[in-house]
Amino acid sequence: MFTGIITDIGTIRSIEQRGDLRVVIDCDYDMESVAIGASIACSGACLTVVAKDEHSFAVDLSAETAARTAPGLWVAGGRLNLERALKVGDELGGHIVTGHVDGIGTVLGICPEGDSHRVGIEVPPEIAPYIAPKGSVTVDGVSLTVNEVRDEKGTTHFALNIIPHTWEVTTLGDLAPGRRVNLEIDILARYLARMQSLKS
Repeated sequence: MFTGIITDIGTIRSIEQRGDLRVVIDCDYDMESVAIGASIACSGACLTVVAKDEHSFAVDLSAETAARTAPGLWVAGGRLNLERALKVGDELGGHIVTGHVDGIGTVLGICPEGDSHRVGIEVPPEIAPYIAPKGSVTVDGVSLTVNEVRDEKGTTHFALNIIPHTWEVTTLGDLAPGRRVNLEIDILARYLARMQSLKS
């Protein structure tokens, strides 16, 4: 489990196609405190540490994980939002995040709003019902609040207001129109939908 509060930005050092895709990520974590087998959310995808050194860790991406995450994410030199797994007793500063990508969104536009940035994102139809105003959503691993949702001409998009701190300490400051992003819906919405489906 995670909270969607980013604690570091990692940089992909190398990628190697083996049976799976081996990705080595440089970071500022104290790697002595990170065990082999630990979970780290990488731009919203929960991955397992399979090797490490003093300033980096390696993860293996299955073909399924690579296919279900944003295109262009896994490239050498790419930056990733990192979050270590939640420990019992840790502060839950964002919302409950599983690290499972539910869909891939597309950034429609970005505009300044005061000191913040308003970002519009189009969502795929299969997760559109789970996006609600004032609800929670995870974008590339970052816990955010949905400001507005619009359903127009068979498409759904939502707007976020990203404050300067979040813009600066995550990769969201790199967003541009057309960029694809990993989305995870609120876990409560997922369970409510399941309960509703069993009633019908």
